[in-house]
Amino acid sequence: MDSKLFNKLLLIAGFASLAHAAFSAAHHRTYLRLTEQEWNSLPLDIILQTVISLVIVIYNIIEIVGNFKEIRATVDMQQKTWDTLGNFPSFYSFNHRGRALNPGYTPPE
Repeated sequence: MDSKLFNKLLLIAGFASLAHAAFSAAHHRTYLRLTEQEWNSLPLDIILQTVISLVIVIYNIIEIVGNFKEIRATVDMQQKTWDTLGNFPSFYSFNHRGRALNPGYTPPE
């Protein structure tokens, strides 16, 4: 079985388990209200299910996303030279009105 597919299935199972833990917590709170008991905290099994599901979800999201980029900008900039540091080809503009405003400009034929 493919690793990415397995991680996606575990992620779905983790989210389902988190939803089940939330439903169980709400159900437990409703049960306490109906029996007029005082609410102190959630049962240990719901807390454990929530924590384990959260760990599974976080781990599988990290595995699915893949490689992270380095936070420090210097890591990406180390391979660039001073000549290419300020080079932004997307800002190049060759057809602009400055040429037509030049007194010695003759349009191409």
